[in-house]
Amino acid sequence: MLQNIRDHSQGWIAKSIIGFIVAIMAGTGFYNIYEGSRSQPNAATVNGDKISQDELRQAIDMQRRQLAQQMGKDFDPAMLDENLLHESALKGLIDRRLLLQSADKAKFVFSDAALDQVILQTPEFQQDGKFNADRFDAVIRSLGYTRMQFRQMYAQEMLISQLRAGLANSGFVTDAEVLSFARLEKQTRDFASLTLKPDLKAAKVTDDEVKAYYDQHAKEFMTPEQVVIDYVQLKKADFFSQVSVKDEDLQEAYKKEISGLVEQRRASHILIAVNNKVSDAQAKSKIEETQARLAKGENFAALAKELSQDPGSSGNGGDLGFAGKGVYDPAFENALYALKPGEVSAPVKTSFGWHLIKLTAVEAPKVPTFDSLKEKLTHELKAAQVEQLFVEQTKKLEDSAYQASDLAQPAQDLKLKVLTSAPFGRDGGEGILANRAVIQAAFSPEVLESNANSSAIELDPETVIVLRDKEHRKPTQLTQDSVAANIRDQLIKDHAAAAVKARGEAVLADLRSGKLPAKQAVDGQTWQALEAVTRNQDGVDPNVLQSVFRMPRPASADKPEFTGISQRDGSYVLARLNGVNDGAAPTEQEKTSYRSFLSSRSGQQDFAAYRKQLQVGADIKRN
Repeated sequence: MLQNIRDHSQGWIAKSIIGFIVAIMAGTGFYNIYEGSRSQPNAATVNGDKISQDELRQAIDMQRRQLAQQMGKDFDPAMLDENLLHESALKGLIDRRLLLQSADKAKFVFSDAALDQVILQTPEFQQDGKFNADRFDAVIRSLGYTRMQFRQMYAQEMLISQLRAGLANSGFVTDAEVLSFARLEKQTRDFASLTLKPDLKAAKVTDDEVKAYYDQHAKEFMTPEQVVIDYVQLKKADFFSQVSVKDEDLQEAYKKEISGLVEQRRASHILIAVNNKVSDAQAKSKIEETQARLAKGENFAALAKELSQDPGSSGNGGDLGFAGKGVYDPAFENALYALKPGEVSAPVKTSFGWHLIKLTAVEAPKVPTFDSLKEKLTHELKAAQVEQLFVEQTKKLEDSAYQASDLAQPAQDLKLKVLTSAPFGRDGGEGILANRAVIQAAFSPEVLESNANSSAIELDPETVIVLRDKEHRKPTQLTQDSVAANIRDQLIKDHAAAAVKARGEAVLADLRSGKLPAKQAVDGQTWQALEAVTRNQDGVDPNVLQSVFRMPRPASADKPEFTGISQRDGSYVLARLNGVNDGAAPTEQEKTSYRSFLSSRSGQQDFAAYRKQLQVGADIKRN
């Protein structure tokens, strides 16, 4: 995987747009600059490295959001064990820190250029197959990151991936292990199943049982913890009415705009790359052979498809499209601008290898009128002023909020309105309440317990807010009457499931003893037979399939094996294993596939053992 990333990061055209992603990343968000300065104990230290409470809160919040997404509408924050959530998040942070320390000790690195390339090629950040800055911002905002925070996190993930790959790819297996696995993997089984359904109507639940269940599980019946926040917000768009643009500035901006318009040239090329397998002399010889073929009348595009080693253009006959100056390697550009349309250059050497370059078209710059650009230029000039004003006002808001005991004074200082949210819990709500940074700040000790204003929170590049908790609604006990119906429904399901399980186990005992004929119907339900079922058979319940493949091989055709499986829906499945069929010997291709899988699994086990070793040898202090 890492080599693949390196390969892609060396692409011919890719490097010409790296500067774009660097510029995108340069625009950092507003950090919670006061947050880190407030005195608070660390969550843990790992070999002397500190894990802050902020990091822990962020990790807990991430786990909570992941659970909410996985469970969907069934998610109930009140059912979460906060202690377990805290422990799980802290353990994950400690493991991550150990791995990063190990990667650093092993001198693993992941360059900024490679990171830029990975981000550029990430499908989630693309629109119509190309990197889109707005989409990138939207995705990372939904995760609660600023650009620089996300960049740092992503770089760390790449380092950990290098470490994991180094260990995971070192696993190996013997031929005997491959053959043993193949024998089990290609095995099929003949079995029959019969399902006993729970009878909900027959299950009876008393009021005393409902009360007993309520008393025993009282902690589960709590209202969710919620807060209501007051907040003030700065929106960049609101400042446009406060700035103006002079006519002379517009004229100057227009001159600059049209001065940047240059001739566009459309080029095609054939690249013979120089790498660890092909020397410079070999590449030059190959490009000269190609030049000779062109001289004999062969088609440039056809040769590019056949020979060019630029994956981005070879499939299009070497076509690179239109571009102006400053895009290509200087040697490539000089050769291109020395050509006339239709001409092909002599061999040209760049840092990528040897090229033949063909100029296919020249497009003169189209100069727009001042009136056609006036609106755009006005917006750009205003935007520059607004950006500066927005930064100044954000700093002013942060200073005022830090010094004030409520939001009234900051609102007055900056002529803002104090807004109030709807109640929301740790799983968030709608609008700004879905923003992870807002949720984290609202439930932070500084805001929730110390009743302080938050630092400035960047919702998006256009909006900053400061909040404080207006109301803290702690979990309260729900009455028995309000949850009695739900408890009764659950107890009915539990009783019915227990009854059908008892019935199923009795039938299973009779089947195993021979008291009940193997193929006889049970309670009106008949056996459903399947033959030559594989381990990954479609249309078969996974729990049943897994249980069938764990059963021992029948002693003979007339002595089947039996088992019983309790299902999540309360039903009970009886399974009868009639026979086991050994598969054919694996082909060489299958052996290769099995070996790859087993090696990967072995490598993953090695990685897990390595993590355990790091934990055992580390100096870890939890606070």
